Parts: sequence; structure tokens; C-alpha cells
Amino acid sequence: MYNAKKEEKGNINKLIEQVEYWSVEKGLHRGNPDRQALKFYEEAGEVGAALSRNKLDDLKDGIGDTVVTLIILAQQHGWSLQECLQYAYDEIKDRRGETRNGTFIKESDLQG
Repeated sequence: MYNAKKEEKGNINKLIEQVEYWSVEKGLHRGNPDRQALKFYEEAGEVGAALSRNKLDDLKDGIGDTVVTLIILAQQHGWSLQECLQYAYDEIKDRRGETRNGTFIKESDLQG
């Protein structure tokens, strides 16, 4: 039986490897992480601009560019995107809280 999720996972892994290889080709894997973080903020700003202007193609590009910057930032620290994502998921998976106006607010921030 065809498993679309399995193929999608293989494709995302391949894309991540391609970004990491591209980063090595450009020497970014050994670049300054502070500069890479600034690039992330720049791209995240483009995501916000695309949302505010309802430009869906720009939003898609901005999300992709943001992920690229995070892949490289992780790489610069000797980590993989998967490792960072797993770390974050392990922190949130049992988190309690409420969703208000489409935003999740963790329980500790609701008190007080």
C-alpha cells in the first residue's frame, strides 16, 4: 500500500540534506551564528509582511526561507533540525494550558 506520509518524510529529509549541503558549499556551516540569527529575523519579518498583505506566495517563500535559516543555525551548532525539533516537542508534549484567540497559553502563564 502506498504511504504518502512515509514519502513526505523521505522528501523532507532529502530537502534538509540538500540545504545542509548547500550551506557547506557556501561556507555557511562555519559562519557566525549571530549573523545567521539575524538572517532568521529578517526572514521572519518577511513572513509577517506577507501575512499582513495577504500575499500567500510570499508567505510560502518566507516560511521556507525561515526554515532554511534554522537548518543552517542548527548546523552551525553541530545539531540537526530534527534534534532541535525533538527537543522542543519533548518540552511541549505534556504541556497544559488553553488556546485563546488561536494562541496556546501555557498553564503557568495563565496563573497570576
